Amino acid sequence: MPIPQDYTERVYAGVLGKVIGVYLGRPFEGWSYQMIQERLGDVDYYVHDKLGVPLIVTDDDVSGTFTFLRALEDHGGRPDLTSAEVGESWLNYLIRERTILWWGGMGNSTEHTAYLRLVTGIRAPESGSMALNGKVVAEQIGAQIFIDGWAMVCPGNPDQAVRFATVAARVSHDGEAVHGARVLAAMEALAFVEADTDRLIDRALAYIPTQSVIARMIGDIRTWHAKEKDWRATREMIEANYGYDRYGGNCHMVPNHGLIIHSLLHGNGDFQKSLMIVNTCGWDTDCNSGNVGCLLG
Repeated sequence: MPIPQDYTERVYAGVLGKVIGVYLGRPFEGWSYQMIQERLGDVDYYVHDKLGVPLIVTDDDVSGTFTFLRALEDHGGRPDLTSAEVGESWLNYLIRERTILWWGGMGNSTEHTAYLRLVTGIRAPESGSMALNGKVVAEQIGAQIFIDGWAMVCPGNPDQAVRFATVAARVSHDGEAVHGARVLAAMEALAFVEADTDRLIDRALAYIPTQSVIARMIGDIRTWHAKEKDWRATREMIEANYGYDRYGGNCHMVPNHGLIIHSLLHGNGDFQKSLMIVNTCGWDTDCNSGNVGCLLG
């Protein structure tokens, strides 16, 4: 597929959307919907000043997204880039316990766990495998938050975007985390040529198993959205059926992926409204908001 004439402008918009989303959600990352309502109300603009924190700080969602993408250039821009080669970029560009990742320790931070595997000579994708690191660690959110760059180098080409996102995700993640990354990579690549959210979701679902938790959850959210237009009511359904109480670890992929789909459906292409919804809903706000902002950008 030829590169769109406005490719540079649209990538700039995607990057800007990512950064806006991350910094909008970062000051209250990890808060519940109830806590956000009590302290902030609906988040329709930057709230860092209300919390006494800076707006612009180093953030893994931004730095990881664009650092790991260097693997593509380092290996000649090949479409058959491998997980092992992306893993090499981790070793080449990360400064241990200082840059890019959340350095939360073995078995606590999924990315730190994978990094420690890599430095001991375990190559990707084994470094991120469920067999080695366990299901809970392998299915945390990081595979999703770092995929935007892989989609933006594949405008209109979801097959290649999904392939890149998969090999990159498997450096550190496995299972449902990879499914979520594949869905978003496909949607963001297709967003260069398709503006309808439902059609984006339809096509993206073809890249994951129909019996996966991610696919089942997306189906449920679409059903709830079709029957109930109040995003607060459908947020409650997501929390009741796919909430943090059902999934382990610090920040699981499944609940947060649900909020991304939820905000895109209820936002209906409106950048401001979609970011308000995904941030007000809580949980991993900077990550979710960053992905939504990039796709809509």
